[in-house]
Amino acid sequence: MGNTTFTGAVRSENGFKVVSKDSTSGEVSTSFQLDNSGLIVTPVLLTDADTTITAAEHGSRTVVVPAVTANRTLTLPAPAAGINFKFIYGGAAEETENVIFDTGSTSNFIQGGIVHIDSDADSVSVYSDGNSNRKLTLTDFGIFEINFVAKDGDSWYVWGYQQGADAPAFADS
Repeated sequence: MGNTTFTGAVRSENGFKVVSKDSTSGEVSTSFQLDNSGLIVTPVLLTDADTTITAAEHGSRTVVVPAVTANRTLTLPAPAAGINFKFIYGGAAEETENVIFDTGSTSNFIQGGIVHIDSDADSVSVYSDGNSNRKLTLTDFGIFEINFVAKDGDSWYVWGYQQGADAPAFADS
């Protein structure tokens, strides 16, 4: 079947899959999948490299950060109200490198905080200043879940947690 056009609603009680078929090998792969609530459920696995995050590829999806071999910067796109990202750690041990979330602009800021679950001392909450911090660094991190949602065209809300010996830190540059 080529293209199918529907003029009314399409209903599925068990979600949808968008698939593509390789014209050479015939292999079928899933581009993305919607669960029965209409949410995209296929996670995005990053590579061990600095990455520019985009709304089209990463927005409203779980983004898995792998074990890293060096400090890695994940640059967020310009905020537009409602764009959101959920980042989780997919490695198997506490890291000795850092992951840096960067707004990519000196005029885009981070507002919110991260709960630090300390592996060798007291746990604390760490907050951005809300008006100039544009970077969040997870130092020698372990398990984490970091969520961003764009407040407007200038700022990102952030919340989540990070486990490890070193507390996360917010900075202006």
